[in-house]
Amino acid sequence: MSRYMLLHIGFEMPTPEIMAAWNKWFEDVADRAVEHGGFHSGAREISHDGVKDLPMEAGSITGFSVIEADSLDEAVEIASGNPFIDSIRVYEISKQG
Repeated sequence: MSRYMLLHIGFEMPTPEIMAAWNKWFEDVADRAVEHGGFHSGAREISHDGVKDLPMEAGSITGFSVIEADSLDEAVEIASGNPFIDSIRVYEISKQG
């Protein structure tokens, strides 16, 4: 079984309904979940052009989940049940060393 990083894209102020949908998804994937986390405002991006502040807005990466799945297709299927705001990016995590 491989690990996959789900990057949650999009932000809107959470309502009780949104939080209930997220909590249900967390429960539904608990047997596959390795870790979940969210990001706060105050992020910065470093590039060759320098450092810039990143606002929390519709296109922001706002959180992540690490799950275990047998394939990319299965990871996408698991992610599809998420109540995402804008989109979810799914990446297989490669093992180093």
